[in-house]
Amino acid sequence: MSYSLDLLNSPLHIINHFISAVNSVRITHNFWGTQDDHLSIEDFDISNSTGFFPEQPLPRLPEGYNIWEDALDRAKDVLVLGENIFDEAEEKRAEGEEWRARIRSLPVISTDVLNMDKQLLRRAHKVLAFLVHFYVHSIPPAKSSGPTIVPRSLAIPLVEVSKVLGMAPVLTYLDTVVWNWEVIDPTLPVTIDNMRWVDLFSGTEDERNFFFAAARTEMRGIEIIQIINDYLSLPDVNDINAVSKVSKNLNRLTVAIREIDEMVQEVREMVDPRTFYWTVRPWFNGSPSEEEGGEWIFEGVPNTRSFDLSGPSNGQSSMIHALDIFLAVDHKLQQRRYPAPSESNKRADHGFMDRMRRYMPGRHREYLSRLEANPRPLRELVQNTPVLREPYNAAVAALKKLRDRHMRVACLYVVTMSRSTATGSKCPVLAMAARMEREGARKGPAKGTGGNDLSLLLKAGRDATQRTMLKSN
Repeated sequence: MSYSLDLLNSPLHIINHFISAVNSVRITHNFWGTQDDHLSIEDFDISNSTGFFPEQPLPRLPEGYNIWEDALDRAKDVLVLGENIFDEAEEKRAEGEEWRARIRSLPVISTDVLNMDKQLLRRAHKVLAFLVHFYVHSIPPAKSSGPTIVPRSLAIPLVEVSKVLGMAPVLTYLDTVVWNWEVIDPTLPVTIDNMRWVDLFSGTEDERNFFFAAARTEMRGIEIIQIINDYLSLPDVNDINAVSKVSKNLNRLTVAIREIDEMVQEVREMVDPRTFYWTVRPWFNGSPSEEEGGEWIFEGVPNTRSFDLSGPSNGQSSMIHALDIFLAVDHKLQQRRYPAPSESNKRADHGFMDRMRRYMPGRHREYLSRLEANPRPLRELVQNTPVLREPYNAAVAALKKLRDRHMRVACLYVVTMSRSTATGSKCPVLAMAARMEREGARKGPAKGTGGNDLSLLLKAGRDATQRTMLKSN
């Protein structure tokens, strides 16, 4: 149903409004379930004030888990990338081997005590995942032939905690960005300017700024979640007042997306591409495939090869997934939309976004699933309500521009740097570059953290967003 000004006071409008009111009594329900469910976004571990961030920093684990916390503190002081060949790194080799030996000798600690507190479970996942990545990526290449064994002291509790949370047993976007902060001033509210990122692999400001930049976009996305929730809470989306509210909220959504776009651009001012690619990013890498060699085996845990172990990616942001679902971006190419997908679009990994959900906690995944199952999708309303076309298309265009920007930034930080050589004091991984050249690893396309052809993936996401736009009235 569409609306124009001449209907506002007409008898037809009054009749339609009456029919809508009657229908709303009959079919209105809480989006999250039936009226008896009384669910809200808080039931999906989402805060109305901090979004997917916890409302308070994760507390340090109880005393019985100090050996994990202490091991992480020590790792940040003594470990370097296994490929690092500089003198400072060589001086730390003995300390690094001592640290890894200590990890191998630790007992397996039960996680049962943590199961009743989701904040402690999150903290345990973050600490253990950081420890696993510190352990694996600090091993010198001469000692890392064949599969990489993750010691049972880390492997077993990480898998147990991950099962309770419903997420992958590996470092994720949540561990590095959303759960990895403390407040600077406890007397002030939790805002992006009052947050400090705690655990870093490289200890560089570039790494800290990389996490900060991602968190800025995530915090700006809190309004996006609020806009989505406003839409889902409307008792009748066809009501004239509801249509007016949707239009205003789409304008708000466009502003929020444009501001996130500007934040992505500002990453260049905060993070040096060469430092990021050669000094920071290697720590994020997850397990190689069995065919590539060096795959991770979790000691004492069956069926390790069935685990999702790609490592962190911005594609794991629940906020971005929610935005895509709300606007009905078709990453899987399941809808017939114009223009038709290109051949490169068809070659891209269409299951990437779905797979990235497995790196989110189960409650966040459930939120996204319920959002997908919404019986009153926004795009369908817009198709039937011409007055909403312009604000809807503006929001989609802003998201398409954001993906254009992200693609350029990713090309600079990953694709271009993958063809470079690590040189200078800021890039202590010359050995890695040399080995990549020997093995021919750079002959193929640059890969994302999850092992995907990055250029194809980003272009496909951008083009899927473009196809979401509706024809003008």
